[in-house]
Amino acid sequence: MSFKKPNRYVSYGYTQHNKVQLIYGGKQYFDSLKMLIHKAAYTIHVQYYIYDDDETGMEIANALIEARKRNVQVFLLVDGYASRNLSRSFIKKLKEAGIHFRFFEPLFKSKHFYFGRRLHHKLAIIDAKHALVGGMNISNRYNDMPDEHSWLDFALQIEGEIAQELCSVCEQFWKKYQKINTISCKQLVPKNYFKNIGICQMRIRRNDWVQRKYQISNSYVEMFRNTSSHITILSSYFLPGAIFRKKLSQAAKRNIKIRVILAGPSDIMLAKHAERYMYNWLLKNNIEIYEYQKTVLHGKLAVCDSKWITLGSYNVNNISAYASIELNLDVQNELFSQQVERELEEIIYKDCIRITKDTFYRNTNIFSRLIRWASYEIIRILLYLFTFYFKQERGR
Repeated sequence: MSFKKPNRYVSYGYTQHNKVQLIYGGKQYFDSLKMLIHKAAYTIHVQYYIYDDDETGMEIANALIEARKRNVQVFLLVDGYASRNLSRSFIKKLKEAGIHFRFFEPLFKSKHFYFGRRLHHKLAIIDAKHALVGGMNISNRYNDMPDEHSWLDFALQIEGEIAQELCSVCEQFWKKYQKINTISCKQLVPKNYFKNIGICQMRIRRNDWVQRKYQISNSYVEMFRNTSSHITILSSYFLPGAIFRKKLSQAAKRNIKIRVILAGPSDIMLAKHAERYMYNWLLKNNIEIYEYQKTVLHGKLAVCDSKWITLGSYNVNNISAYASIELNLDVQNELFSQQVERELEEIIYKDCIRITKDTFYRNTNIFSRLIRWASYEIIRILLYLFTFYFKQERGR
């Protein structure tokens, strides 16, 4: 879908000529990914935090191999920690097909030790014209399988100038490590190709402490500062740091309606207990809490004033804020933002339960309080040690 030119609610750094579609995780996402790979004529850049060589991973790998047979240049970059269980035979199969494959490496690594920033990207760029950017990894748990529904997640499917910029971002990850004998992203697209696509304002936002980038964090600060009406945040592993909480409470004090959609069932119960420890603070600040019940919630997006959204790999916690390499897209367009808000309204209505002060305190006893407090303190200390190290390294 493409859109009319937006109003003055626009900031620096946006491209104009784009069209965008909201994609749900599961079958819709992987069908879209396979379709884009099939359409590729020149280059494919694929970057994921988790890539498993299960049924879903093999299906995408086979699509990439078929693209390589058409002489498409394929670049697959995965995180060295989260994707470390990829089998040697799987990697060998990719390389023998001519796919450029490598792990994103940490600062320090040995056979029994892994420490450093992690590549948390979840994106695919096709011919510098098309892209998928979201929160999904390549694994069965993010797909609709015969005996299990996918986790709740979202992506943006894009055609336009922003895809060319994303291609350049991916290209830089490879140029640092090896010489690439391929057409550059800027040369792939004919001049004026994007002019007739339509108008939808979009920009890339990144967090990467090595490059001194805190753009996604700044997008949230901008959102809290400039909102005039309402904000809806859908977030997995919601453990906002001190700055985020301060800006959130300041917005709430201005009578901004704030809703957070959080996980009910969780894949990491320690994080969920810690998250529930924060409910008391959220409720005291008149922030509405909704727990998603249908399956695990893994999405990462926010909508502000029916005009602006941010969506991508960024979780609202200090790991994403200070340690991992994250990528989101900001979209400023009223029609699209209203569509996303309607989708979130339906999720709240159909698949969530609201946590009120009454229900929260009624279901809280001394044992649950102790578990939540202990979980929060454990994660807080771990996050502090993890991010403190990176802040020290950044200052050197």
